[in-house]
Amino acid sequence: MTTDAPPTAAPYGTPETPRVAVRGEARLEFDPEIARIGVAVSARGTDRRTALEDLTHRNTAVLDLIKSYGDAVEKLETGAFSITPELTRHGRAERIRAYHGRVHITAELSDFTALGELTTRLADLDLTRVDGPWWALRPDSPAHGEARRQAVLEAVQRAREYAEALGARLAALVELADLGAENAVGYGVPPAPGSMRMAAYGAADSAEMAPALDLEPQRQTVYAQVNARFTMTPPAL
Repeated sequence: MTTDAPPTAAPYGTPETPRVAVRGEARLEFDPEIARIGVAVSARGTDRRTALEDLTHRNTAVLDLIKSYGDAVEKLETGAFSITPELTRHGRAERIRAYHGRVHITAELSDFTALGELTTRLADLDLTRVDGPWWALRPDSPAHGEARRQAVLEAVQRAREYAEALGARLAALVELADLGAENAVGYGVPPAPGSMRMAAYGAADSAEMAPALDLEPQRQTVYAQVNARFTMTPPAL
């Protein structure tokens, strides 16, 4: 008793049903949806307790200031915290000269009008450093879907042009895959940082608030690439 095995499709097609393989690509630009800034709060004291107290007060002031912007701030996170002793440079004994404390904070904003004012006010605080902004799109932004659709349309158009050059036409889609999907390699571009970097090391006692920075959002480039395989009618050679 024999069993007929199911026919296997030829990987490169046949003269009756030739295949065409193409790559579709899209590169689109969109306005950013969020901006991230990093804030480093520092303190220095001759003893550990003084450094901790000063750091706690400055950290609270920074958090209260950021939270005062309400819904403009979508995310607020505290990162690394450190308190480090500084040893004297001379002498054989390990004597502590001072203590340095630091707290890192990350804020994510969607209101870019508030962003310029907030960064200026943060940089106006004592021993506070501000880095950023890092402009970005949200992970679920419709921009990513639009880029993927454009990549698919480009793949279909490219395959159709190849088929028409042979006097044939596309018959069916055989395969559609993200570039690198077979070996699970991701792709993407990290958000580009802005050029702003400010720090306040002296006292920030001023009668008037410093003017807000005029920040121009950096447009984001979204990439999408797909591999596509089609069958086509026999060419007119």
